[in-house]
Amino acid sequence: MKHSVKDLLMAKDGLMKIEFAQEHMPVLMKIRERFTKEKPLKGLKIGACLHVTKETAVLMRTLRAGGAQVALCASNPLSTQDDVAAALASEGFEVHAIRGVDNTDYYKHLNAVLDTGPNITLDDGCDVISTIHSKRKELLKNVIGGQEETTTGVIRLRAMAKDGELKYPVIAVNDTPTKHMFDNYYGTGASTLDGIMRATNILMAGKTVVIAGYGYCGKGVALRASGMGAKVIVTEVEAVEGLRAHMDGFRVMKMRDAAKIGDIFITLTGCKDVITGAHYPEMKNGAIICNSGHFDVEIDVRGLRKTAKKYETVRPNLEKYTFANGKWLYLIGEGRLVNLAAAEGHSSEVMDLSFSDQALVSEYLAKNAKNLKAGVHEVPVEIDDWVAKLKLEALGAELDVLTQEQKKYLESWQEGT
Repeated sequence: MKHSVKDLLMAKDGLMKIEFAQEHMPVLMKIRERFTKEKPLKGLKIGACLHVTKETAVLMRTLRAGGAQVALCASNPLSTQDDVAAALASEGFEVHAIRGVDNTDYYKHLNAVLDTGPNITLDDGCDVISTIHSKRKELLKNVIGGQEETTTGVIRLRAMAKDGELKYPVIAVNDTPTKHMFDNYYGTGASTLDGIMRATNILMAGKTVVIAGYGYCGKGVALRASGMGAKVIVTEVEAVEGLRAHMDGFRVMKMRDAAKIGDIFITLTGCKDVITGAHYPEMKNGAIICNSGHFDVEIDVRGLRKTAKKYETVRPNLEKYTFANGKWLYLIGEGRLVNLAAAEGHSSEVMDLSFSDQALVSEYLAKNAKNLKAGVHEVPVEIDDWVAKLKLEALGAELDVLTQEQKKYLESWQEGT
């Protein structure tokens, strides 16, 4: 098996991290137990472009237990945990991931995964799917289906489908409740602030935090920043979400106005040019800027570097940009995903849900892809319900059960007041 990792001698540390993650991912482990017996993915090749973390490693082990041949590359140059990549390579996985690679090596690694001729693609940002459709079209005949786990990736996929360019069925794992209501909300909320704290060690209490985008990710970060004593401002382009932010107790204003009063800026929109050169001169001296959206396009980092007199790394994952007038700003993680660039990403407990969805969707595609048309599809409700029930069981929580009379009442229309 091929691999491109930083140092195989790091494998021992990575294996310990993976084992720790497994202990906190009971749902995925239960799925692996069944996969080991039934081998629902036998004979299939899976090509994955995901953040190479200890939690992802647990998913890779589960997919292989189900009979699949798995190849993995990193979906972000700064999210790879090198010791985990080494651990997977030591177990015989084909893995291509080194933290800090440049754009050339990023796509070299991605194409190495594509060279295996995957039947199912797992995407975190749609780079695998877009590359297959644009530069590796010869692989389309091998692919039976795919899945995407990010908001940004699903946006790209729907654009492809709208233009008639998406040539195989893709399941939008991101859009299923056990993913976006937990991974995006609880996971991003906790891990984003974790990344900021690790990079800066600042006190959040009393700071004015500007959150760009009030989707599930933005809501999670806003709630947790507020809980730590921050004064939260939200910027939005959607009227309903802006109104929700207002009703949740946060100030809502344009970024050009928020730029003047914010201490910390966090982008979570899935769009580009959210913070640009027009905002930097307006910001307070020492303001901190970071991104928790998938791609590094939400903050104009190139423009920041061009206009700054100098920039230097002052702490791990923290750059200081000084301008000609003596003012300075801080940027975390080069404008890439702050929770993975400066921290370890979402907790294992949260990823237990998302990766259980992905494992079961892989099985669903293996059995049903031939009946699905090219386009974007939702995760079957039964998968979502099953994952949620298993998680509740693992947490020691119990649900009530409807009586026959209650079921009859809910299914009928005759009974009124």
